[in-house]
Amino acid sequence: MSANIVIGTQWGDEGKGKVIDILASRADVVVRAQGGNNAGHTVASGGETYKLHLIPSGILYKNTLCLIGAGVVLDPKDLLGEIDSLSARGISFDNLKIDPRAHIIMPWHIALDGLSEKFRGNKDIGTTHRGIGPTYMDKYERCGLRFYDLVHPDIFREKAKSVGELKNAIITKVYGGEAIDLDKVIEEYIGYGQRLAQYMDDVSVLTYEAKKAGKTILFEGAQATLLDIDFGTYPYVTSSHPLSAGVCTGSGVGPMTIDAIYGVAKAYTTRVGKGPFPTELNDETGDYIRNKGGEFGTITGRPRRTGWFDSVIVRHAVRVNGLSSLVINKLDTLAGLDTLKICVAYKKPDGSVIRDFPPTLEGLEGCEPVYEEFPGFTEDLSACRKFEELPEICRKYIARLEELCECPISMVGVGPDREQVIER
Repeated sequence: MSANIVIGTQWGDEGKGKVIDILASRADVVVRAQGGNNAGHTVASGGETYKLHLIPSGILYKNTLCLIGAGVVLDPKDLLGEIDSLSARGISFDNLKIDPRAHIIMPWHIALDGLSEKFRGNKDIGTTHRGIGPTYMDKYERCGLRFYDLVHPDIFREKAKSVGELKNAIITKVYGGEAIDLDKVIEEYIGYGQRLAQYMDDVSVLTYEAKKAGKTILFEGAQATLLDIDFGTYPYVTSSHPLSAGVCTGSGVGPMTIDAIYGVAKAYTTRVGKGPFPTELNDETGDYIRNKGGEFGTITGRPRRTGWFDSVIVRHAVRVNGLSSLVINKLDTLAGLDTLKICVAYKKPDGSVIRDFPPTLEGLEGCEPVYEEFPGFTEDLSACRKFEELPEICRKYIARLEELCECPISMVGVGPDREQVIER
């Protein structure tokens, strides 16, 4: 398979980083197509741990071409910080390329993100306050600043002054916030552009030429299916399309380019921030899973909400992404629990049972999970490298997930390191 996508199937944090790293080690090209520095991949490799926000995971491999597509929104200050940090650890950026169409996160986007959340009060969405949503808003309002603008000082100065004056009016007159010093910000960001100019190239063309040359391409997903702006738990979602289709629009390739789509899930479910979570566990079991699984945000450090595996949402992800196979991570985290549960359907307040994920929060309201139970296991799975080496109950658990999600499971994660994966 020469062009593969890795997608999150839950609410993010499924361990995509490890799967991406495994596939990136076999790829000639790695592409990031959407989202911003509100995403994060933690990769453990060679005894080292790397936390990546914007940089494609292929950067850990010297000869891999790493592309940031037009669908990504870039905070240039954060990007340069990541480049400097990784460079200090001996990572080369000779093969990094950024599409000129990618939009730039400006200080007014970050300010407006925080002000709008404050204005919503207890109805806030729970954003990371990194300006992602407001940047996508400007993109679709057609007043955004793009990477091409950033690396051309005269163009950037003119556009940023015009847009910045409008944003300052909104910040001060609508929200009562403090105006941004535009002249200072413009000069600061021109400096960032000068440092980043060397990386500009047309990602759509580079990806097309790589495919034509028969090279192996990996499109790495950020966030996850249930955070998609259309098919997630709106409005508690991100501002882009973390679906497989978003890879095509965000990198500038056609759908026929893609050969396989991997969906990643945990052997349980987690969520960060606000929004519905039918299988959430607010008890000792939830605490056990959180602490044993290290369920704290890569970017924010926020404790993640935890719950049982929900086959309703993963089957939804299988459908809307057209998944070829599933990867189930962190099976080892469940060791030590007396009973395991899988949500197989939802029971609505009127007593009816549904198997498909509702398209609206109103349709989800009051739904209770319908569970199947499995006996727990106590064995240490960390050394298992073949499916047959797993305890029988674990094999049955995985087999049942395949049936419920209607998708084959091609990998099972049994620990944090990239070697701790069973490939079937």
